[in-house]
Amino acid sequence: MAKDKRKKADGSLRSLLRVPQGVSLAGYDTRATPGSPGGKAKALAETELVRARLADLQERLFAQSTAGDPRCVLLVLQGMDTSGKGGTVKHVAAGLNPTGVRVTAFKAPTAEEAQHPFLWRIRRALPVPGEIGVFDRSHYEDVLIARVRKLVPRSTWSRRYGVINRFEQSLADDGVTVVKIFLHIGYEEQRERLVARLDNPAKHWKFNEGDIAERALWPSYQQAYEAALERCSTDTAPWYLVPADRKWYRNWAVAQLLLEHLELIGPEYPPAGFDVAASRAALLET
Repeated sequence: MAKDKRKKADGSLRSLLRVPQGVSLAGYDTRATPGSPGGKAKALAETELVRARLADLQERLFAQSTAGDPRCVLLVLQGMDTSGKGGTVKHVAAGLNPTGVRVTAFKAPTAEEAQHPFLWRIRRALPVPGEIGVFDRSHYEDVLIARVRKLVPRSTWSRRYGVINRFEQSLADDGVTVVKIFLHIGYEEQRERLVARLDNPAKHWKFNEGDIAERALWPSYQQAYEAALERCSTDTAPWYLVPADRKWYRNWAVAQLLLEHLELIGPEYPPAGFDVAASRAALLET
């Protein structure tokens, strides 16, 4: 396994995990823990602190939207089966106010969705001002599985990279901070997780016989991901690569990346749009 040699450029995890030009997934160790605050125990403790800070910033983000601030966050999680997209959502969103979080898991398009352009269902699930939206899979499925499984012609999926870049730029122009994270799991680790599902009756509902056939297409999926990461990592909406074999690191890294982006927004409680003293006095007289 290749050694992950990434180094922080400015002290942020954003700079450390941002996908560079010419990305080759084979060059990333899926068990690496770049930027980790320490071992598992220390990272778990740090994750709890990050969650508390996330909850505070989420409330401020929601509060400022009541005064007309349009900003919101969209967290996009992509990765091979068992990379932990759903598990990451559960761990990172713990402690957040559910009323300010919108989670959407994108499955195979429904009959209605298939009748529309591929971004139609994505637009319907976007967060509104003050919200943190989370996509478990996303519009990138249309340049991943659609490409690998040849669900559409090459001419169709190849045009979608440009469509996606323009779409994400339009989101940024409207005040949406797009945080795109690729959860990079190893081939052997995926097998272990799939076997664990088969060995646990309580996890059988998570297993699909098609998962075995998908593993045969692993090289094609890696190529498709490399193309998506390369062609759709922009200054407006860069991709971040998080090694996902170690769940404790994955959860900490995603939480930390989300925290850094919220800190860049710097949400604040809006000032009162009324006379506080007069309202207090009037209330005390009731």
